[in-house]
Amino acid sequence: MIINASIYNSHWSEKTLSDLGTFKRGKSKHRPRNDPILFSNGKYPLVQTGEVKSANLFINQHSATYNDFGLKQSQLWPKDTLCITIAANIAETALLNYPMCFPDSVVGFNAFPDASSELFMHYVFTYIRKSIQSSASGSIQDNINIDYLTSLKFKVPPKPYQDKITAVLANLDKKIELSNRINAELEAMAKTLYDYWFVQFDFPDTNGKPYKTSGGKMVYNPTLKREIPEGWSVKTIQSIEQNIVTGKTPSKEHNHYFDGSVPFITIGDIRGNTYIVSTEETLSIEGANTQKNKFLPEDTICVSCIASPGLVGFVTQPSQTNQQINSVICLNSINRYFLYFAINAFFTGSKAKTGNTFANMNKEDFSNINLLYPELMLLAKFHDLVDSMFSNIKTRSLENQELKNLRDWLLPMLMNGQVTVKG
Repeated sequence: MIINASIYNSHWSEKTLSDLGTFKRGKSKHRPRNDPILFSNGKYPLVQTGEVKSANLFINQHSATYNDFGLKQSQLWPKDTLCITIAANIAETALLNYPMCFPDSVVGFNAFPDASSELFMHYVFTYIRKSIQSSASGSIQDNINIDYLTSLKFKVPPKPYQDKITAVLANLDKKIELSNRINAELEAMAKTLYDYWFVQFDFPDTNGKPYKTSGGKMVYNPTLKREIPEGWSVKTIQSIEQNIVTGKTPSKEHNHYFDGSVPFITIGDIRGNTYIVSTEETLSIEGANTQKNKFLPEDTICVSCIASPGLVGFVTQPSQTNQQINSVICLNSINRYFLYFAINAFFTGSKAKTGNTFANMNKEDFSNINLLYPELMLLAKFHDLVDSMFSNIKTRSLENQELKNLRDWLLPMLMNGQVTVKG
């Protein structure tokens, strides 16, 4: 079966994907894979399936690094290698923006220069992803292998025309990448201010000088077992914002509860996104209304607490979540950005202390997380300073989703020859 065969591309060549380049599975031989011996003082980037999925076009960041021992049981792949996930998140693709390692749940593709390109193959897989996922669904582990990938057949235009197709699609993706970089810089600026004020305690004192550096009074706090600025307190998330909602999945017995217009947020929708602008799953109005108390308004903070604890993102439209997510509805807006960074910092610090991931958390445990809480005037000032940054991030995130929708509308028509590129 040729996935993209149509009356419009009958003149294109029929190829198996192995005709276009080499496929090779990643390496991660050591067990267990999270053994600290692999990562201590690491310097070689390691990318996982979740990071491939969360990337747009290029993988620009990583959360783990192998040391020399880790590298010996793996392999470092060159920049521009196309990563293809074959387990967990099936058939997700992105290109390495710098050399990285990846495990055997990811396949690396390097194109034959005269036959194709990694970029073209990225769009091929974007086009056939749902078909691959459908064919794998229901298997014991919902995964695929290299033999399956290399045997797939596709109608492929000549290399010069491939390049024209990728130029159209990549132009949209590069605009998205630029917006993502601007958003990352804006969030980094806001976080720098958060760290300076609420971690280093050098917020402006009454004279406009950095508080702690200028000798501001510090007092010992027995809960945190360290000194904090005078007038600050320790509060639980629940005492800061009382409206905390744990998500729920409607009964699967009712198919009509799903595939509607209400965004249904899962962990994958939060990963890599400050603002959650799209979801893979949706609920019908009827399905969502069976649990009306689970609706989340815009700007609610969603936090994954099971499976991948510590992912944090903002809701952009009325939504619901599954049970792996606890959400904080900020009735007092001045808490919103502070809590976003404070919750992120809590989970990041917990991971650093354990060397792995934080234990799964239920609603009670999450609600009772202790956070250092500043005086309200300072909190309001912080909100005012970073609000425009986050507003810009939100706007660009929504604009990016529109660009993605345009790209995804063009993609199948370009790949089956229904739309042609001139020039």
